[in-house]
Amino acid sequence: MNTVTKDYNAVWNNCLAIIKDNMDDTAYKTWFEPIVPVALENSTLVIQLPSHLFYEWLEEHYVNLLKKVIKRELGVAGKLQYKVLMEKQAVPEQSKTITLPSSYRPAVNNPAVKPPIDVYNTPNKVIPNPFVAPGLKKQKINSNLIESLNFDNYVEGDCNRLARSAGWAIAKNPGGTAFNPLFIYSEVGLGKTHLAHAIGLQTKVNHPDKTVLYVNSDLFFQQYIESVKNGNIQDFIFFYQSVDVLIIDDIQFIAGGKGKTQEAFFHIFNHLHQKGKQIVITADKSPVEITGFEPRLLSRFKWGLTADLQVPDLETRIAILRKKLENNGIEFPDEVIDYLALRITSNTRELEGAMIAILAQASLNRKAITVDLAKEMIDKYVKSTAKEISIEYIQKVICDHFHISIDMINAKTRKREIVQARQLSMYFAKKYTKLPLSTIGAYCGNKDHATVLHACRTINNLYETDKKIKLAIDEIEKKMKL
Repeated sequence: MNTVTKDYNAVWNNCLAIIKDNMDDTAYKTWFEPIVPVALENSTLVIQLPSHLFYEWLEEHYVNLLKKVIKRELGVAGKLQYKVLMEKQAVPEQSKTITLPSSYRPAVNNPAVKPPIDVYNTPNKVIPNPFVAPGLKKQKINSNLIESLNFDNYVEGDCNRLARSAGWAIAKNPGGTAFNPLFIYSEVGLGKTHLAHAIGLQTKVNHPDKTVLYVNSDLFFQQYIESVKNGNIQDFIFFYQSVDVLIIDDIQFIAGGKGKTQEAFFHIFNHLHQKGKQIVITADKSPVEITGFEPRLLSRFKWGLTADLQVPDLETRIAILRKKLENNGIEFPDEVIDYLALRITSNTRELEGAMIAILAQASLNRKAITVDLAKEMIDKYVKSTAKEISIEYIQKVICDHFHISIDMINAKTRKREIVQARQLSMYFAKKYTKLPLSTIGAYCGNKDHATVLHACRTINNLYETDKKIKLAIDEIEKKMKL
């Protein structure tokens, strides 16, 4: 082994020893074991990742830890670069061949390898110094937007159509619509941040002359504290008042804080709104539910449009997975995609995380991507969601058993097989979900709660008297618990 190889392997192994002590074994095996060190050049360690999904996940969850270990191993000048290896399918689209990323092969002279990504010099991670002296010529401001979080990669569905449509309209005419401010709220992992970036990126495409700035409210708060320490509060406010489109993410982080921070934001908000500049805000709660804000700020949050993002339905979850896979040049079998979309219903972040975990495990152990592997990884990686059974999953298992499409459950037909499948869907939905009977009926052909109760009684009676139905019920129940 030559010296260079020994050096970069030794450095990365030392880093891994520290990283492993700072997380559980499952996370370590999923995100770090598939990484391969490939070079050490002038205090810059280059590591190879199986796909661009790994880059996004590391940047979002582990970038601070990576910075610390690199600085410790290589000193203050130490840096880390990523090489992302992706192999496009060399087979026709209709082929079911699965191509896995080559995690262990150095990315030398491979046109499929993306250029190195510098963790420390990535412009999307650090916004420019906001303390600019008033009266100076308007400076060029780094928007702090992530290019991959655009509208092309944002899957539209019933769960987000209003917010997406409003965001698209804003990007066409920032400050000139009735959606000012646009207040987007949802639970964690449903796409608020993605949509916020998409609005900013599309605005820059449509209006290159506009100054667009994305900032998380936690960073906004830290900058304000620094401005107080340095006596630059007016410069801080002036900087934010100078932008054309302000996108502030997770506004709840400045709720309940000292009034001076909210006062600064109040002045920024007022100035931008009065000047016809666009404001986009995201939060984890609606303006009605959010607490800790001054009444005058809360009232302003309601001036424009408030739009929520719901948990995506089955069709949208499948589309999200397909889009992620397509963007990264990866192919999963249809049955694996369906399985993930059916079993993970809480949020898209867990959905993508499970997909990456499967990819990592398949790449690390040279396994084929199958439903069995998906089940194994979901049980380990997302135990909390693996035990959840949704009505969509129930219908999928039942329809697979009877070899019919899910649409048939909603069809207006009295065919015995379809009626039985519909009644079984109601029976298992009542047994395994906490949904009200009216909601279960809506999922099963828009039936009322009385019909659901009748279906449950019918299935209970058949279970006691019809051996064929009993066998079918037992078999379906076993499949649902897999």
